[in-house]
Amino acid sequence: MKAVVAKRVERGTADLTEIKDLARAAGYEIVGELTQTREEDAAYAFGEGKADELAALTAESGADTVIVDNRLGPYQTYNIGGKLPEGAEVVDRFTLILDIFGQRAQTRKAQLQVELAELRYELPRAEAKASLATRDERPGFMGLGEYDQSRERDIKNQIAEIKRELDAIADKAETRREQRRESGFDLVALAGYTNAGKSTLMRRLAAELDVDENEDRHPDLETTAESEDRLFTTLGTTTRRADTGQRDVLLTDTVGFVSDLPHWLVESFESTLDSVYHADLVLLVVDASEDVEEMREKLVTCHDTLYERNEAPIVTVLNKIDRVDDEELAEKREALAALAPNPVAVSGLTGERVDALRDRIEDELPDWQFERLVLPLGDDTMSLVSWVHDHANVEREDYEGEQVTLEFEARPAIIERARAKASDLAAVESV
Repeated sequence: MKAVVAKRVERGTADLTEIKDLARAAGYEIVGELTQTREEDAAYAFGEGKADELAALTAESGADTVIVDNRLGPYQTYNIGGKLPEGAEVVDRFTLILDIFGQRAQTRKAQLQVELAELRYELPRAEAKASLATRDERPGFMGLGEYDQSRERDIKNQIAEIKRELDAIADKAETRREQRRESGFDLVALAGYTNAGKSTLMRRLAAELDVDENEDRHPDLETTAESEDRLFTTLGTTTRRADTGQRDVLLTDTVGFVSDLPHWLVESFESTLDSVYHADLVLLVVDASEDVEEMREKLVTCHDTLYERNEAPIVTVLNKIDRVDDEELAEKREALAALAPNPVAVSGLTGERVDALRDRIEDELPDWQFERLVLPLGDDTMSLVSWVHDHANVEREDYEGEQVTLEFEARPAIIERARAKASDLAAVESV
């Protein structure tokens, strides 16, 4: 598939870098580019003269698709399409993103979220699309098909049904999170922009590949988290055990953020972001090799998304330091200090300073409680001792006479379960 990419901005110079990356991620070959700086035109988004230029570029390059890095209304899409060579279609930024999401959706949850986003995108356009379909002689223009008066009601019913199924999946995920916490695991989530290197960093931190995500299971769990230079490689969630030291940590990688995402699209992937919102610690991964202004803009967007609902501490991780020198890194640290106080700088690719990140993870996780148990010696006690070793950090284990003294640190939930098990042992002993 060949595509011409185009973008309009109201001031400054249009940057086509991200839209070209998105287009390539969707499988397009970029054969032409066009930009314009002006206020939005109600009919064409661009000025009509620029729309004519876009049509000429499309014909000259042999492109079959025009990808516009703006949000187009249905009439604007129709009008631009009317100028293009026969067979060429118009795709705006959000339609392209949904296309990529659809290609990447491997799990039932991801597929439902993509469908929900598509329906939410279509809902306010249903009436206008029906009008356009009636005016245009080509059946199914823009993939409209035959619309009737019931289309809006059908979309709303489909949205309600998908939300019910996603709510059921979310309930199962919440139960699974609580079971993991009760088993002594701390939950750490990786967040950040797509291509910031989250999956590469996860490969560096991962200790084991034995976490079954059930509905959330990601296809690369059989090997290792993908780290290709592609956008939205990780659309579902990938969870692995991480090696950080004393704590038992489960690390979850989620879908990467993209700039200028509308609220309805973020909402559609809310159940995926729940892995971030309900974590014990969030690692906000930023590409340290990018321009400082771009880093600042992305940090602001991430903060707007995360701080609204997230209660866990957030640690900024400046990744890809193998691409910058120490002086540049220091300058960026200082420039971003207000948004990213005390960040951890690492290279997920080379492993540089990743040990410092492991230490920081342990420091930032919720404090463990200390417990001392004196237990009667016996088979059941040895089973409890083994269980504590699996779920806590044992500092002392002494055997004297008919008693075992066990001192350890663990999550509050583990302390409570250990006490309950110890009480059961004492009750049996007294009988």
